[in-house]
Amino acid sequence: MAPSLPQFSAARMRSYIFRLPLFTRGIILVIVLLWIAGMQSVWDVQKWGALIPEEIGLSSMYRTNTFPLVHAGFFHAFMNILALTPLLERFEAEHGTLTTLALFMGPLSTIPALLYTLIERGLFHMNTTILGASIWVFTLIAMEAVKTYKSNPYFMLGTTQIPTWITPFVMVLFVSVLVPNTSFLGHVCGLAFGYGWGLGYLKFLAPPEWALRWIEGKLNLLGRLPHYVSVDQKTYGRYGVLPTTNATMSGGGDVALGYVHTYFAGSDQNVFRGYKHEVDVLEGKSNIEVNDKLEEFFKASGLKVARQKYEYKSAGETYSGENIYAILHAPRGDATEAIVLVGAWKNIEEELNRSGVALVLTLARYFKRWSLWSKDIIFLVTADSTAGPQAWVDAYHDTHQSPAIEPLPLKSGALQGAVVIDYPFDHRFESIHVVYDGTNGQLPNLDLLNTVVSIASGQMGIGVSIQKMWKHSDSYQDRLQTMLRGMLKQGLGYASGPHSSFIPYHVDAITLQPFGEGWQDEMAMGRVIESTFRSLNNLLEHLHQSFFFYLLMQSSRFVSIGTYLPSAMLVAVNFTIMAIFLWIKSGSPKSPAKASSTKGEKKPLALVKQGGMKAPVPEEIVTVRERELFLPLAVVAGVQFLGVLPLFIFNHTSQNMLQPVFVFTVVLNCILPFLVSNSLIQYFAPTAQQYTLIKAFSLLLLGMFLSALATLNFSLAFLVGLFSAPLSYIQPLPKHPIIAGILAILLTLLAPTTIVLGGSWHWGLSIGQVLKEAAFGWDVWGHLGVLRASMVD
Repeated sequence: MAPSLPQFSAARMRSYIFRLPLFTRGIILVIVLLWIAGMQSVWDVQKWGALIPEEIGLSSMYRTNTFPLVHAGFFHAFMNILALTPLLERFEAEHGTLTTLALFMGPLSTIPALLYTLIERGLFHMNTTILGASIWVFTLIAMEAVKTYKSNPYFMLGTTQIPTWITPFVMVLFVSVLVPNTSFLGHVCGLAFGYGWGLGYLKFLAPPEWALRWIEGKLNLLGRLPHYVSVDQKTYGRYGVLPTTNATMSGGGDVALGYVHTYFAGSDQNVFRGYKHEVDVLEGKSNIEVNDKLEEFFKASGLKVARQKYEYKSAGETYSGENIYAILHAPRGDATEAIVLVGAWKNIEEELNRSGVALVLTLARYFKRWSLWSKDIIFLVTADSTAGPQAWVDAYHDTHQSPAIEPLPLKSGALQGAVVIDYPFDHRFESIHVVYDGTNGQLPNLDLLNTVVSIASGQMGIGVSIQKMWKHSDSYQDRLQTMLRGMLKQGLGYASGPHSSFIPYHVDAITLQPFGEGWQDEMAMGRVIESTFRSLNNLLEHLHQSFFFYLLMQSSRFVSIGTYLPSAMLVAVNFTIMAIFLWIKSGSPKSPAKASSTKGEKKPLALVKQGGMKAPVPEEIVTVRERELFLPLAVVAGVQFLGVLPLFIFNHTSQNMLQPVFVFTVVLNCILPFLVSNSLIQYFAPTAQQYTLIKAFSLLLLGMFLSALATLNFSLAFLVGLFSAPLSYIQPLPKHPIIAGILAILLTLLAPTTIVLGGSWHWGLSIGQVLKEAAFGWDVWGHLGVLRASMVD
């Protein structure tokens, strides 16, 4: 079957022309106007604007900028416009309109022109006039050739490998031979600048980005000029193609990163301002009144809307509200997969998420206009950032508690990802803070973080921070501090935002929080979310190839589980090895000194052979002692089950009684070890062997628990193991009561209750508030934080 040639489509051509960016349109218009002006005989446009080497001086330096705009005739202008338009459109989309204007009206024209003049006059002693935009064409082709060479260094011609970077040279030679009156030297000068830019040697000529942002912000160019490409709308980043994954960050990479041209701008900003005004008006209204208005907005955008009521009870308080959500059914999908965009009415700090909710409404209206979606998109607005998201996710997966939590009347397919917007202020911001910690130390797939970081920092030029490290210098100290903050949050296991409710259901989710004072606005935030959703929309399968267990040191640096897990295992193995040692010690025979301490008493002898020699020794020295296991096992099992009591009591105590109950627990925690010890001595009189076995079984259980926990929540296992390490070295000291008392006090300082008190004091929280949040986490999120784990320990 003969291959079919692509057919010309007038509709596609019309669409392409109407999408051309501003500077490209302007250059085409100027070339056409100068060609029309050249048809009259009063003013010689070609002589005025052409590059004539012998006429270049201070008064005629303008020629170094005007010669690409002037052409010899219609055919010359038409062919150059045809060749220049796609290349210039790509360059402007990649670098922005202001950068393109500064370069093409500056060094990108002047430097090749001066180079041509220098060679033509100084070396060849000639005065050949050149004009036309072909020098720009070959400059841009050289830039593209360098990019192509980086990704595809060679192409095959038969069995010969030919470097792809020489393609522009071949084109210049063909044009010089086939097209009359072309300047080979002029085209080569254009190639020289293009190669210098593509290799990075001339990129310092680009204007600084902070200056461009300042100009854009002061003049509001994005809002005033149609088809203007902002610094934040660039397709490929500032200096070339974005990396697909960061070499220090990637863990595999499922995501086809969304390096696409984003279109969220212009009139959408006016829509956002209108929605934000409506949100401001709703401030202070009841949850039902707010949802009534939000339902109107979603329905006006053509979406299906549903609501869900929920109610939780914890620590004597009731947490109730109503969620509202809308579903955009994918025009190219079959409702088997969905992505969620969440904007809680109040964020985790109980602040009105005014810009976040307005942005969700704006993006819902904006996404509805596109037909490219292959996955459904769910727009969720919850009453708060804690109970609301959990109730919705539980009901979506049919694990909710009826009738306190209503089922969802509308559903879509399997959730592939979720992005939460936490944007409570209305001024411009500097960077984006990515929150990724889930409950029980669970984390989203690393590829989701890679995608957002690459899009924000590379494609949009927005800084990204994690773990509230607002100014990260990439130093050892900052990396260590970031990692320790992440370990502490992971060990505590509490929810850090609405996204935490999704992660236990294997739905990768993060929260985006703008922060700082800068030049970025809500449109930049919207474009980050748009590009992220288009990346998730391109997924063919659920994110799985990258890491789920990691510690981040920076937004672009991480430590994998294979590197950090051995440290937690070593802590756990410490207890296991000590338990094995104590077990062997408990069954070993008595020492000869103790065996011969009773004189005059006849003891049974055993014959010991070694080599060819025989000797009788007391039988008790070589015989393994029988272990008395009942009492040690009973004591260890009883103490372990006693750890369930604080868990039950604190989860079923009202908020006003939490602090008194905790004080009672602290006192009991200090007294109970001595009471248990004295009771054992008085009623059971345990032997030294039984004491050894009690310690052996306790350490064995602790080592087993920590080994299993380290694979699920490394930070929690490491913290508990670190505070429990002294237990391996504690021994009875009956002859040194003062030292024994000091050690008992030191152990009390490492007790879970003391750790909770110290942490509450450090963060300036009341113990009642901490226990209330812990109870809420257990009742609503079902998480087992460090407080619960250490109580069991």
